[in-house]
Amino acid sequence: MYEQYFGLRERPFDLTPNPRFLVLTESHREALANLEYGIGSKKGITLIVGEAGSGKTTMIRAAVEKLPARVHCVHLHNPTLSRDEFNEMLAARFKLSKEASQSKAAMLIELESLLRSRRASNEQTVLVVDEAQSLPGELLEEIRLLANIETNDEKLMTLIIAGQPELAERLNDQSLRQLKQRIALRCALRPLSPQETAAYIAGRIRAAGGTGAKVFTREAVALIHERSGGIPRTISVISDNALVGGFAAGQRPVGSDLVREICRDFDLSPQSAAMSRMVSPPDEIVAPMQPRVEDEAVSAGDGARPASAATPEQSLLDLEHRLRYAPQATPRAARSGSQSVAGAAGARRKLLSFFRS
Repeated sequence: MYEQYFGLRERPFDLTPNPRFLVLTESHREALANLEYGIGSKKGITLIVGEAGSGKTTMIRAAVEKLPARVHCVHLHNPTLSRDEFNEMLAARFKLSKEASQSKAAMLIELESLLRSRRASNEQTVLVVDEAQSLPGELLEEIRLLANIETNDEKLMTLIIAGQPELAERLNDQSLRQLKQRIALRCALRPLSPQETAAYIAGRIRAAGGTGAKVFTREAVALIHERSGGIPRTISVISDNALVGGFAAGQRPVGSDLVREICRDFDLSPQSAAMSRMVSPPDEIVAPMQPRVEDEAVSAGDGARPASAATPEQSLLDLEHRLRYAPQATPRAARSGSQSVAGAAGARRKLLSFFRS
């Protein structure tokens, strides 16, 4: 819809967990390293916890993509199953017999035989259980028992359990203590910082063949972070709709007023000041500040280069530098061209209605 207008090969903010658009923050790198280590060393159960939309499934897909062909991966992402349906799902995903799908005992016998056969062929099996915070206690117990399929030397199947923070709370329950004791690796994904939000937006635009400076203004990116709370999925939702609105209104790059209107449509109120506060580093590493943030010198390579008069086309790398080394400034309304924000939002709604019809 808007790709050609913004110089993109494809849409950068689709909500599918495509590892090609993965932008790694510190916590995401740690999680990816844990997942790769857990799979490679056959550590039993690896737990990954994060808020909805923080990138758990994308991290798992990225880790799985790096696996060699001799590693077989089964991904279960529907937690609303009964115990019988869970066994039936396992039998289907592991391509066991019809009898195994109807009998838990037959399923366990066939599954263990399959895992031992793969081990003898130097092959490995990984079972990923997503959205585990919604699993009933009886299914969490079934997962614990699957982790018990082992030899004297190693686990025959690696399990990755992913869920929202409620899962971590549930694991503190006395009834799940045995499952908690079997977790060999544990990692958490936290919301993005302002700098990481800028890098996330710039990275996805770059992966789609575009240039961040031509797509969003600095103020727009700062507002996206504030209203999203640093949650990647929400960042993508706001950004995608802002690009639709910018295309409909003929506004390039997209400014903060249009982003604010999108957030109003989605009922995304400002986050707390603590969530969106930009922290300054110690004085000895702060670049000298000019009266206006927009006109300061930007460090580049072996020296500083003076910035020209502020324009909406300032790069997102520039933004990341400013977020890292400048105190918080009140975002100014971006230039909106000949159309008002209300007009841009109305044009966006009409455009979406046209494509839905």
